[in-house]
Amino acid sequence: MRQPLRWPWPDFDVDKVLAPAIAVRVDVTGNKTEVPEHWHRKGQLVFAVGGGVTCRVPSGFWMVPPHCGVWIPSRMQHSNIATANARIFFVYIEPGAADLPDRCCTLSISPLLRELIIELSDRANDDDARGELLTRILLAELPRMPVQQLHLPISSEPRMRRIAEALAENPANRSTLGEWASRVALSESSLARLVVKETGLSFGRWRQQLHLIVAIRELAAGASVQQVSADLGYESVTAFITMFKKALGKPPAKYLSDIAQNGGSAFVA
Repeated sequence: MRQPLRWPWPDFDVDKVLAPAIAVRVDVTGNKTEVPEHWHRKGQLVFAVGGGVTCRVPSGFWMVPPHCGVWIPSRMQHSNIATANARIFFVYIEPGAADLPDRCCTLSISPLLRELIIELSDRANDDDARGELLTRILLAELPRMPVQQLHLPISSEPRMRRIAEALAENPANRSTLGEWASRVALSESSLARLVVKETGLSFGRWRQQLHLIVAIRELAAGASVQQVSADLGYESVTAFITMFKKALGKPPAKYLSDIAQNGGSAFVA
């Protein structure tokens, strides 16, 4: 069961603050939590230190594993789902304050940027020279972060949206392309063409990308490889590890270890 995310300052409206950047820390306890669909005048960086967050925007699902962040441009509709026991930061940035992409994307977060975000969140209510200096460094560093490709492309096409939502709700669903085609009143070949047209991926590769997103989110939250493998419907742990390694170049444990050591540079999907 998902609970609403508890904001540290219930009556605080970030869009009314004209500061170039504001950082807010939110600690999630207990169950998964969700921020329903909304938008901000400011751009928003969603960054997880522990656990994971999944952002949904009109064009796809974006994963926020530890040591990476998702950049959400100004006025873009989005929702956030955080794993249990996640430690996340929201950084709100004034439009034009930094040279950042005009599209949603996943960014690596360097150790320096990580510490800047944490420090700014601790000084959220302070207005002093040190805070201004930290903000200037953050706005200079953030545009230099590499863009990663760990996301699931979706579209507003109703049949694709229906399949995406069903698989996101139950990623262990192993229905074939033909079975999905029957459910959305298309031929198998027509659905195959539609998936490629809307996402740029084959159906199998598209579903695998969803599995990778879910797997990294759950592993980052502390789930075991065995548990994740079962939750995704794999016949064996070996089959799951083989898929993961083939897609990302490393087995799950090594992949997550490298993220922790390298500040997100392991993300090559």
